[in-house]
Amino acid sequence: MATQTTIGTGAWIRRFHPAPDAPHRLVCFPHAGGSASFYFPVSRAMSPGVDVLAVQYPGRQDRRQEPCLDSIGALADALVAEVGPWFDRPVTFFGHSMGASVAFELASRLQAQGLVLHGLFASGRRAPSTPRDERVHLKDDDGLIADITRLSGTDTQVLGDPEILRMILPSIRADYRAAETYRWTPGPRLSCPVFALTGDDDAQVTLDEARAWSGHTTGPFTLKVFSGGHFYLNSKAAEVMAAITGHLR
Repeated sequence: MATQTTIGTGAWIRRFHPAPDAPHRLVCFPHAGGSASFYFPVSRAMSPGVDVLAVQYPGRQDRRQEPCLDSIGALADALVAEVGPWFDRPVTFFGHSMGASVAFELASRLQAQGLVLHGLFASGRRAPSTPRDERVHLKDDDGLIADITRLSGTDTQVLGDPEILRMILPSIRADYRAAETYRWTPGPRLSCPVFALTGDDDAQVTLDEARAWSGHTTGPFTLKVFSGGHFYLNSKAAEVMAAITGHLR
């Protein structure tokens, strides 16, 4: 397997604070409409003890000219070759909302190739076995913006700038389509520890839906509930990072 010194980050991976001597690697997956830069503060806070990588989906920021991928499976398939070479040391995945589904599907694909995670943190997302019939991605632009505002997942200044909105709405809609049309295909369970993190006021995830992640691993399962809504982690970042570093240690 390639070593860290020969791996390029390419279009899909952002490594804001390289930590070549870190014993663990954390790969972070953004939410619908999110980008790798969402995890810049995490990378800054955890380096150099943890080598943090953030996934950059196509269709946003420096990849804005690329076509979006609007299925979880397509995103996971594309990431196999991008993330696999980074398993030269223990790797943990952290995904929020849609990112948790991408992380899970990628983990399943990599495990089938013999690359087993050190752990999976699924934040703000229902277990794959608990789908809902959601169709926000079919709404007009105003309806989509209303849902984004409700979840407080995007800077309100961005929502008030028509020019920026025109640029980011296509990627947000593609991500919503990916998240809402995702349907899990039963298969082998993960063997790594799985941590489900959720806000106690998150309308997108019930406690039962979060607890159902336990059925997707043969390893240990932990449910952590924080105060807050779908983006509880914006105010609980320190506690979330403490949970991650606690697991890594």
